[in-house]
Parts: sequence; structure tokens; C-alpha cells
Amino acid sequence: MTPAPGAPGSYAPEVDLDGASVPAYLGRSARPPSLLSPAARKAIRQRMLLLRQAALDRICRLARIRPADLQPYRRDLRASALPDTLLERGAGLAFTRELPQGALLYLLVRAVRPNVVLETGVRPGYSTAWLLAGLSDNHAGTLTSLGPGPVTGRSSGVQDVGVGQFVPPSLRSRWTLALGNTPDRVRELLASAGEVDLFLYDNGPDPARARFELRAAWETLSPAGVLLAHHVDANAAWTEFCQGQGLPPQLLDPGPPPMGALSVRA
Repeated sequence: MTPAPGAPGSYAPEVDLDGASVPAYLGRSARPPSLLSPAARKAIRQRMLLLRQAALDRICRLARIRPADLQPYRRDLRASALPDTLLERGAGLAFTRELPQGALLYLLVRAVRPNVVLETGVRPGYSTAWLLAGLSDNHAGTLTSLGPGPVTGRSSGVQDVGVGQFVPPSLRSRWTLALGNTPDRVRELLASAGEVDLFLYDNGPDPARARFELRAAWETLSPAGVLLAHHVDANAAWTEFCQGQGLPPQLLDPGPPPMGALSVRA
């Protein structure tokens, strides 16, 4: 019997993301989005756009821009329809632990202006949608996402959402979804990408996998590249990696869950 896409030892090619059928194809068992009251929708939307000043300052340092240069991107963020779209596609109460950092990813993409972005561990595509929104508003860059990611350590309800369900069709033209979440597949994607400008590790709590991906991604980053890691409290991999660069653990946002960020130029 052929393994399911993303199962251990399985391999699948990139998926054509043109159109709205991808979530149905990849997530046939996904439950429909739950109904939310207007008050709940407003509260979740506000939480999506909640930003810590320390994280904004960190983005400026990573991108080497002035705080004033970030202001236009923040205005675009406040005017974005993406929070409402995410709610319509199912990013509700089960994802409240993840919500604020999506907006930070958007701002980081706007500020760094990457051409090549790679993330591992995609599942419903919450972070994916924010990364793609930033690329879209930059009118440049592509994202390759390797998935599906594991559900261990993730917010309750992730297993009930289809892979890529949160990514609206309007953002898919810059997106490639690669299936077959193995170390060999990571090596293949990094090799084919050449220099990577932004890499996001979101591939679960396994320390050996985290150590491997952080080291492999770092070696392929461009001179201005940025390395991100989500849930850096899940194991010691991020702390060890930063210490190997002669630095204390570098954070974009303390969370929870904490997200690490390190620029090659650091």
C-alpha cells in the first residue's frame, strides 16, 4: 500500500496550488470552521494584530532598517483583509496561541524583502498565509513549504484542519507546497533553492530534526538571510545553535510559544 503523503518514508511531488481545491485534496477529513460570535471574531482579530514593541525593534535590527521604515508596513497590516480571511477559513479559538506571531512574520517579510523563502512543518498554513501576504505586498519572492508537519506540541485542533486550509487562493501564485517531510526532502529543497533569504523551522519538537534543519538551512542562507525557529522552548536545539554562533538565544518574540530569529549579519 502506498504511504499517505507526508507519512514517514513517503514522498510526493510539489502540489499545484492554483485554485481552491487544495485543502479538500490534502485535508479530506478536515472539519468545517466553527461559527464564532461577532464579539469572538473581533477579539481574535485583535489578538492576531497584537504586537510587542520589543519584537518590532528586533525586526528593524534583523532587516537593518529604521523604525520609521516599518511604519508603512504596519499600516498595510492594519488594513489587511487576511485576519478576516483566516477566520473564515477556520483559524479560530484553537489557534490563539499562534496568532500574534503571524503578523510579525508579515512585517519581517516586508522589511527583509526576501526572494526565496522556505518553511518546514506546514500543516493548516497559518504562518504560510502570513508569509505569502508579505510576499504579495512586496510584489516579489516565492515560498516553498514542506509538509505536512507533525501535530505533536501544536495547538489543540490542528489535527482537525486540512493541510494548507488557511491559505486563500488569492495568495497561492507564489507558493509551492512540497510533500514528503523527510530530512532527504529538506536537503533536496535547500539544494534546489540555492541561496535562501528566509528559513522558518516549524517542524515539531524532535531535537535531532531541529538541529539538522537549523544547521542545514544556515549553510544555505544568503548574506542577508534570516533563520527563524518556532517553539524554541520545545528542546535545546535553538539555544545550542545560537551558542555555536557565540550568541545567547536570539528571540524574535517570547511568545508563548517563543520564536527565535537570527540574521547571518549578526
